[in-house]
Amino acid sequence: MHMKLFSFNKKNLSLLVLIFAANLSFGQATNRVISFFPPDTRLYGNIPYANDTLKKHLLDIYIPANTKAEMPLVVWIHGGAWMLNDKYADMSYMKKTINAILNNGFALASIDYRYSTTAIFPAQIQDCNQALEFLYKHASKYGYNKDKVALIGFSAGGHLASLLALSHNNHIPSFYAPNTHKSFKINAVVDFYGPADFLATLKPQENEPNDAISTLLGASPIERPDLAKTASPASYIDKNDPPFLIIHGEKDASVPPNQSKLLSSWLTLNKVQNEVIIVKDAPHYGEMFDESYIKDKIIVFLKGHLQ
Repeated sequence: MHMKLFSFNKKNLSLLVLIFAANLSFGQATNRVISFFPPDTRLYGNIPYANDTLKKHLLDIYIPANTKAEMPLVVWIHGGAWMLNDKYADMSYMKKTINAILNNGFALASIDYRYSTTAIFPAQIQDCNQALEFLYKHASKYGYNKDKVALIGFSAGGHLASLLALSHNNHIPSFYAPNTHKSFKINAVVDFYGPADFLATLKPQENEPNDAISTLLGASPIERPDLAKTASPASYIDKNDPPFLIIHGEKDASVPPNQSKLLSSWLTLNKVQNEVIIVKDAPHYGEMFDESYIKDKIIVFLKGHLQ
C-alpha cells in the first residue's frame, strides 16, 4: 500500500507562499538595521550557516532592488573586541557606504561568529571560514556570483577579514571546522583599523590577563608568542594574496595606526596591491569613516576587483 504523504495542489502552494512571506516579514521586523539600506532591499535574515542552532552561527543577506544576475558579494564582518556586538554592528555609522554598496549593484552579507568569552581562538576564524563556504555553496539560491567576493571588516572584524583572506592559500587545518571545505575565493579586502600583528606595538594594557587579545588567545601574547603569531594576519602574507584597502584613524586609541601601516608595508614587500588611508583626527570608529571620499574610494576599489 502506498501512503500519500503530501498533495501539492494550489492550496498547498498558497500556504507555502504565505509561510515564506511571513518568514520574510519576520526577518524584516527583527532586523534593526534594515532602515539603513536602500528602499526595496530584499533581506534574507538569520540564516544558519553551520548546520546547528547556535545564535552566533547566523548570517543575513541583503539583495539590492532591480539586481542583475550574478552580482558580486561583499561580506561584512563586525567588530567588538571579539567579545561584543553582532552582525548589525558598525552599520549605524556607515550608512552612506552601505547605501553605496547596494546602489552600485553589490549584494551584502553580514555574518556573526562566536565570542572569545565563549570559545577562544581559532573558533572565530573557523566560523568565518564556515560562513564563507556556506555563501559560496548557496550563491545560486540568492543570486550573487560565488566567484566575485570581497570582505569588509571593522576592528576585530578587520582582523578576521584580513586573517581569512591572507591565510586562505595556506594550509592551516585548525582554521576550519570539521568537514568544512574552502572552495571559495576572496577577491579583495577592505580592512578598517584591524590588528595585523599581535606582537608589534603592544600597548601596556595588552599585557594584562583580561585584555581583549589575551581573552581571544586564552593567554597573553607575551607568554604565548606562538599563539599570537598564529592569530596574526601578517604571518600569512605572500604574493598570491588579494588586494587590500586599509583604513585607520589617526587618533585611534584602541588599535595603533602603526598596525595598518605595518600591514601595508608587509603587503608591499610581497608585491600585493594595497593602499592605506590614515583618516586625520579620526578615533577608533565613527562617522568620520563614512565620509564621501572614503565611501567613493571603497566603491572604486570594489568595482576594480569584482566587476
